Amino acid sequence: MPSGQRWDIFCTVIDNYGDIGITWRLARQLADEYGLQVRLWIDDLDSFRRIQPGIDPALERQSHAGVEVCRWFVPFPHVEPADVVVEALACHLPESYEQAMAARAVKPVWINLEYLSAEGWVAGCHGLPSPHPRLPLTKHFFMPGYTVGTGGVLKEAWLAGRRNAFQASRAALDDFWRSLGLPDGTRQETRISLFSYESTAIQSLFQSWSQSAEPIRCLVPEGRSLGDVAHFFGRTAVARGDCLTLGQLTVQVLPMLDLDGYDRLLWACDCNFVRGEDSFVRAMWSGTPLVWQAYRQEDGAHWPKIQAFLDSYCAGMDAVTADPLRRLWQAWNEDGDAGPAWASFWQHRAYWLEHSVAWQASLDRVGDLAGNLVKFCNEKIK
Repeated sequence: MPSGQRWDIFCTVIDNYGDIGITWRLARQLADEYGLQVRLWIDDLDSFRRIQPGIDPALERQSHAGVEVCRWFVPFPHVEPADVVVEALACHLPESYEQAMAARAVKPVWINLEYLSAEGWVAGCHGLPSPHPRLPLTKHFFMPGYTVGTGGVLKEAWLAGRRNAFQASRAALDDFWRSLGLPDGTRQETRISLFSYESTAIQSLFQSWSQSAEPIRCLVPEGRSLGDVAHFFGRTAVARGDCLTLGQLTVQVLPMLDLDGYDRLLWACDCNFVRGEDSFVRAMWSGTPLVWQAYRQEDGAHWPKIQAFLDSYCAGMDAVTADPLRRLWQAWNEDGDAGPAWASFWQHRAYWLEHSVAWQASLDRVGDLAGNLVKFCNEKIK
């Protein structure tokens, strides 16, 4: 790897936490594991502070975890472009920055980091060049994915070891639960995290859980689903610290956790409901059953992404096992009746635990996104 290689990563915060979660994890890993000089340009430091303690939204530049965090504002400041420039998740570089890239004698490697998808066209687009219409620059598409021939998904080198040690330690688990104000893990109950967008399916899901044969504790971090949670309990609002019970269901509202704390929540729970991309990928690495809610698009463009993932995730399964998963994900993503679908899905919980191990092994064969990205860029620099 070239000595002192500099990277600029640009991120606009669209959905509060997902985009910044992805780019922050990537920036940290590039700095930590590859020794790169990384600047992360972000247009919303207030949202970033929610998931990364210590961020000061008033500062234009600050350093965290070996990464220089820069506030992206207009007009964009005059800076020397990096050796590698990552335009992340459908954002667009400032025009003045593009002009500065073009003025360099050695042009930067310019990456368009796309959203994660299992759709069939992804591998065919991975790595394709896109010449700038006016400037002497070429952008390359880098496509995260689940199969060889794509960019893979994010996974730090430490993740599996840290997760396994945490899940194997009763003391670590109990300390974590107590830090959230919960009873320790000796209580006989199923614990489920729920991080979601607004969804009327919460009503049928909670109704099913309230009538469960076993106690269920649902842990809901602050976010967009709290209105639906309040509606189920006949309240106008709920807030962090609230603990509500109906029948066998207890719902506890948690504060928004930082990224590392959210990882531990996923590792500690028996099942995880997740949304968007960042929490989806982290739930895959948790080793527990998961239910995904895609970011809803008005033209229905999220449905091909859901179906493509399910086709990949369920490949080789018999219908008795796969169909309950498909029904639950469909109900959850279309505000349907999730209660009956949950009951059928949860009957196969032991299978989903086994399947998560095989799925993680398949992701490892693709390689992690940061490592694949570094290799791709170094080949371009040569």
